[in-house]
Formats: sequence, C-alpha cells, structure tokens
Amino acid sequence: MSRPRGAGQAEPTMPVAAVARRLGVAPSTLRTWDRRYGLGPSRHTGGKHRRYCASDIGRLELMQRALLRGASTAEAARYALQQMPKSFGAAPEIAAQPLPPPAEQLTAAQNGAAARRLRAAAVALDGRAVQQTLDDAIGGAGVLDAWEGVIAPVLDACGNGWPGSPAGVEVQALLTECVLSAVVRATPVLDHPRNQRPVLLSRVPDEPDALPLHVLAAGLAGRRIGSQLFGLPLPEPALSAAVRRSSPAAVVLWADRPGNADAELFPEVSRGGLRSRLFAAGRGWRAGMLPDRVEPLPDLRTAADRIEYVLVGK
Repeated sequence: MSRPRGAGQAEPTMPVAAVARRLGVAPSTLRTWDRRYGLGPSRHTGGKHRRYCASDIGRLELMQRALLRGASTAEAARYALQQMPKSFGAAPEIAAQPLPPPAEQLTAAQNGAAARRLRAAAVALDGRAVQQTLDDAIGGAGVLDAWEGVIAPVLDACGNGWPGSPAGVEVQALLTECVLSAVVRATPVLDHPRNQRPVLLSRVPDEPDALPLHVLAAGLAGRRIGSQLFGLPLPEPALSAAVRRSSPAAVVLWADRPGNADAELFPEVSRGGLRSRLFAAGRGWRAGMLPDRVEPLPDLRTAADRIEYVLVGK
C-alpha cells in the first residue's frame, strides 16, 4: 500500500543565513530578535543549527512591515506574535502585557542604558563586552538608530575626553575597531538589490574617518539598496576612474570636516556625461559651496531616506 504523497515528509525549513538574506537583515539581527522577543525558530530540528519554518518566516515578515510603519522593535515583535501566535502558547501571555511606554521614551531609556554599558566596557578594554553591547544595540534598533542613539554619542565623548575616566588613545582605538566590526557584521550581502546600478560611497581625500560611510552602507543594505564602498580615501584621479568604471546610480562624497570638503570634486567625477545623482554627505559641506546638481545630505538617516527615495521610491 503506497503512502499518500508527502506523508511523513518534514515541513521545509531554512537556516538562519538564508532567512537573513531573504529579509535583507544580518544574521546577528535575527539572533537578537530571537533572544529578546522570542521571534526565532519555533521548533528544534536535528543537528546543532536551528531552522526556520514557513510560519517563523511569516512572523518575521509581519515584524518588518510593522517596523516600516514606524513601530518600535518591541512593538513590532509583539504585533507579529499576536497576529501569528506560536503553538506553545506565547501569544496569550504577550497579549495580556500592558502597552509599552511611548516609543520615544522607550528608545531614550534604552539608548542611555546601552551607551553607559558601551562606555564602561570600552574604558575597561573589555572587547567582548563592547562587541556584545554593539550587537545588541544594532540588532534591537537597526544600525542607523543604534548609530544615532548609542554609538556616535559614545565615540564623540571618547574623542573629546571623558572627565574622570581613563579614556586614552587605546580606548578610542578599541572602540573604533569594535564598531567597524559590528557594523560590517550587520551589513547583509544582497543577492538581488532593488537598484540595478550601485551607490558609490567614498570619503573625500584627507577625511580621516570612514565609519559613517560603513554605517550608511549598512543602512542602505538593510533597505536592499546595493552600494560600492571605498573605505580608503581615493585621490581625485582614482575617484574619477572608479566612477567612470562602475557607472553608479548615485555618488555620495562624505566630508565631516569643513577643511576637507572640496566642491571641485563633483565636476571632476561627473565628467563625460555621467548620469549619476550627486550627493554631498556630512557636516563638512556648507550651504552655497555646492554645484547646482549636488544635493546636500546633513546626516546619515537623511542620506539613507533620500537615496532610497531617489533610486527606487517608497
């Protein structure tokens, strides 16, 4: 007697890396959502690695939709679990929980606590604790929110010196390296970006800090916008050659220090009838100094929002 077709066959599942690629997030983000909100695989399978079934992925997609509508991470997770309860009955407990405080209040409190943990770990030169704090902040809020609310304030404080704290050059070096590693980990590799041509990201010559560009690249990747990042500052001839050869949809030049912002770079990189959108990102650019074709982007969130809108709409 033959068995019915499909009888005894397990439901198809996906590993965390495949789910992360499908959703356009980093695997570390999925692990954080699992640890904090219970939005991980609902069942164990054989072997060491846990795998996501269709309902698990559906819950994560609901969470992403709520995030796009402006919900906080905690609110989006609760919404997803309410709409698609897990079989072990987590939903009734979550539904009975009181409403969270306003998102702004919750975020400010979380950011303050995370910043204090990050500062303490950096001063203690505890690289493991620094990395864990960064992964938690990025996984819980996203790379742009984590940068604005936690990482950038601590980096600025470290650079300006912390009264009463032994924050020497070694502390700043450790923190910078850990931030770069965490942001790179949080940048998903896109199989099918929404833009056909990349966004070229480069800092201007002599600009010392590439971290903001890595954050912007991660933020764009989270929106499935592909970019080509040059972390090392390219001299003008090399930058122009890179633009000509890659034919990007947009060119973003980063300058945080006014003395490094050179508006003459834009006519050089746009020679030859290049049809790329041109953006000047960072605090170094001043009003009135840019050519008409160049759009200023004062901060990273504005940059990610505007580039997404210009390239693919919303």
